[in-house]
Amino acid sequence: MSLEDRFKYSEKEFDLSQAIEEANRCVLCYDAPCSKGCPGKTKPGEFIRKLRLRNITGAVRTIKTNNILGGSCGILCPTASLCEKECSTRALDRPIRIGKIQAALIEHSWKMDFKVFEKPDPKEEKVAVVGAGPAGLSCAAELAKDGYQVTIFEAKPEPGGVLRYGVPSYRLPETFIKKEIEEVKYLGVEIKCSTPITGEKAVENLLQQGFDAVFLAPGLWQTMPLKEEPTENKGVFTCLEFLAALREGKHDMMAKSFSGKTAAVIGGGSVAIDCVESAVRLGAADVYLVYRRSYSQMPAEEEEKISALNQGVHFLLLNQPKFYMNTDNSVNLNGLLMVRTRLGEPDASGRRRPVEIRGSEWILDVDVVIEAIGTKPADESPGWYPSVRVTANNLVLVNEETCETSRKGIFAGGDIIRGPGFVVQAVQDGKQSAGAIKQYLQNRRQ
Repeated sequence: MSLEDRFKYSEKEFDLSQAIEEANRCVLCYDAPCSKGCPGKTKPGEFIRKLRLRNITGAVRTIKTNNILGGSCGILCPTASLCEKECSTRALDRPIRIGKIQAALIEHSWKMDFKVFEKPDPKEEKVAVVGAGPAGLSCAAELAKDGYQVTIFEAKPEPGGVLRYGVPSYRLPETFIKKEIEEVKYLGVEIKCSTPITGEKAVENLLQQGFDAVFLAPGLWQTMPLKEEPTENKGVFTCLEFLAALREGKHDMMAKSFSGKTAAVIGGGSVAIDCVESAVRLGAADVYLVYRRSYSQMPAEEEEKISALNQGVHFLLLNQPKFYMNTDNSVNLNGLLMVRTRLGEPDASGRRRPVEIRGSEWILDVDVVIEAIGTKPADESPGWYPSVRVTANNLVLVNEETCETSRKGIFAGGDIIRGPGFVVQAVQDGKQSAGAIKQYLQNRRQ
């Protein structure tokens, strides 16, 4: 199997007949708990009911009206811990495969060439959206549905944010990203790529350049390193550069660093799982997932962890990496200095804090390391919007109900306000902000 084939999307999704068959298992709860379990308010109880009644276009309309990225979310969402966790059929047999039904309906709508929305009459007001990730696309679509003139400014060469640059292609097909972005553009949204809104007061200056409101959703594109001082070690990658390279089709280039080598990924979240599985696909001889807490405290979903174990990934738990080791003072990596840990009292996250065990240092022999410790706002980002209040970690502070910042006319959502989260949470932020922006613009007219 070629490298490209190893990274092709291979998950078996439902076709329409399978989706209908699965929907027929629904017990049609009066007050569907599955809908309450969706952070994006996609209303699975409603679209499954419509599908059972063979109202296919109505089911698609329900999904797309509530979630412009409903297809991608159907594939990516950790449904086992969200909507499916609340499904009433769990008590009878197993939960309904809500995500697979959702993705199947959206894919079928493309085959039908079914357009959910009509192009609206344009309004005078202009809104700038910073970032073409899930939150930005969602906000732009909601505004464009009502005719507001929306321009998205995206720093990267292509729109999609984490969907395009942070998720391996074997987890999300390119088709879903492209088609759902096209649906946003169909509404009249203009997307300007390779156009970063950075520099002194860059975001606030948009209000002086003819935009009536701004939605700030740049995402988190700076990684948290193992050590604060820059490393010159060959063979050390950040999770973002590693996953972006694979998404851009640079499989052969990355295989040169991983094929036949021993690799380690530092971290315990979903991104770390994506990295270890990708390292396996690149032909690494051994892949270690290094995490300082226990298996049960890993943020990754249970299915993701089991998948990695089944692919032969070694879970090295209760171990904290300390330093990179080199050969003869060169920049060539040959190991990680580790220290064993034990679990202490819970910290702010609610999980038990890892405590280093004195004198337990040892060296893990590795050739290549991927840092998947976490992501954060750019260090200089507060300068792009100095009148917007931020936390000590540079996350943007907003009104929880409106997503409005401390600067009138500027709203924010997605990872920039809460840290790394689910795609569907970012979608909901975009919808919520769009509603608040509409109200803000209507109030300005009066």
